[in-house]
Amino acid sequence: MNTKELPVNAAFEPLLEMEMEMATLVADWLRCDQCAAYVARMVSHDRHDPIRHANLLSAALNELFELSFHTRESTGALTCRFHRNGSTERIELTLPCSAEQRRFYQAIVERIASGQALANYLDVITNDAARAEHAILLGLAVNYDADIKLSEQDAGMLTFVVDLALERLLN
Repeated sequence: MNTKELPVNAAFEPLLEMEMEMATLVADWLRCDQCAAYVARMVSHDRHDPIRHANLLSAALNELFELSFHTRESTGALTCRFHRNGSTERIELTLPCSAEQRRFYQAIVERIASGQALANYLDVITNDAARAEHAILLGLAVNYDADIKLSEQDAGMLTFVVDLALERLLN
């Protein structure tokens, strides 16, 4: 799969942007959860059931922050942008990423796009040797019905583009 610059669709309206130094993020795991909960409440305030929406969004966002935590990159910045189009939230998470990690993430996103996300997810969560990042991305696709794409940025940076329609989830 070729990754390319994905333009923000004009139909998606910007909601919020935050930036954090990677050194700050990897220094304390608790920051991931705190940032995810805060941002989710800010974005969910006008949804049909804001508490449910915030809880689901916070959990999904925390998973994405965990991806960046697992990179163990301590230089550069993590940028998280939120956009909305109707019932869909778009999260764009840009983080420092080595070429090796980029290939690893590309392979996972390709597996998700192949339509075998559930089977792959079940294989990964029962495999003690599987990397956490694998389970995280597959879990987002399976548990949150997330549409996940990658967008290459400048050298050493990668953006995850994750579309979530949390209000349509039944559980």
